[in-house]
Amino acid sequence: MAIPLSYNLRNLTVRKGTTIMTALGIALTVAVLMAMLAMVNGLESSFATTGDPLNLIVTRKGSDSELVSNLARTVFQDMKLTPGIARNKQGEPMASLELINIINIPSVDQAEGINVTVRGLPPIGFEMRPELKLIAGRLYETGRREIVIGKAIAIRHPDVSIGKTLRFGRGEWTVVGVMDGGRSAYNSEIFCDLNQLSGDYNRNEVLSSAMLRATGEVTREALINRLEDDPKLNVSVRTEREYYASQMTAARPLQVLGSLIALIMAVGSSFAAMNTMYSAVARRAREIGTLRVLGFSQGSILLSFFIESLLLSVLGGLLGCLLVLPLNGVTTGLLSFKTFSQIAFDFTISPKVAAMGMAFAIFMGAFGGFFPARSAAKKEILSALRDI
Repeated sequence: MAIPLSYNLRNLTVRKGTTIMTALGIALTVAVLMAMLAMVNGLESSFATTGDPLNLIVTRKGSDSELVSNLARTVFQDMKLTPGIARNKQGEPMASLELINIINIPSVDQAEGINVTVRGLPPIGFEMRPELKLIAGRLYETGRREIVIGKAIAIRHPDVSIGKTLRFGRGEWTVVGVMDGGRSAYNSEIFCDLNQLSGDYNRNEVLSSAMLRATGEVTREALINRLEDDPKLNVSVRTEREYYASQMTAARPLQVLGSLIALIMAVGSSFAAMNTMYSAVARRAREIGTLRVLGFSQGSILLSFFIESLLLSVLGGLLGCLLVLPLNGVTTGLLSFKTFSQIAFDFTISPKVAAMGMAFAIFMGAFGGFFPARSAAKKEILSALRDI
């Protein structure tokens, strides 16, 4: 015969102070874990949504990022007519030679400013990124020191706005537009005219990378093999999504650190739950004896106290979810160790993150409740009735 669930609910409500304190301990642990997961989830979403599956990033062989790649203009001219490259409505090859540079811009959060990626590209480069939309202003003009900034930069750096200027290269660059790339990494970049940027940095002949558009998924692999197998080109080719996914290494140290902190806190929270349940067993010794006299088995008592611990952990898990929920959608930034520039992204508390937080809370409750529940079940009837 099982003990009614109402018995456990009544005990939790009677001991309000102890219940709340234990639940808060579990809630803080869950909140730390979920905040870390939301950060990594947001960063992964930012990279995962960057790029068209048919777009290819071409860099110098041996380069793991565009920043350290040197791609000669002559190499680009040789490969842009390779069979398998798509053409736009005007019949031009969808191939964009690009230059990457890092500049420092003012920041309200950091007095020394932050590093931001500046990408010089021809007009077709913007066309090859269909996820990009101008939400304010206009596109930069060829041959002029004009820039378009990502939405994340506009949000996090209010001093960098349309009409304002930034100084880099050989002069002042005017902000003429703001672009929105959805949740992509392009929201953290600045776009400008390729020739103007390369001229300012004396890199007219050797640039950073190229973006190519394959005609289809079947021809894409053939195009990659054809380019990489050509010894004259000496290039590495990855899909745009693969390239940005490789930058997730920036989040790994924080993911490990966050998991370690959550684990340490979980041990403390589990022992707090265990202490609470042991105290409950000690205070309710007579109740346990009475339940045994009424015919409830040791297994029923063990299950009852175990369920009570789980209810306590579920309460803590729900509180943890509520504590971390305001972080959802908050924009923050993380330094990429491959590009040495900051990547902005949103904390993303998805159903998967919430489910993992609740599962973590239940695990803590199960670990912290099993041993006290077993202790309660093992109490002898007569000794339990004599306890005060």
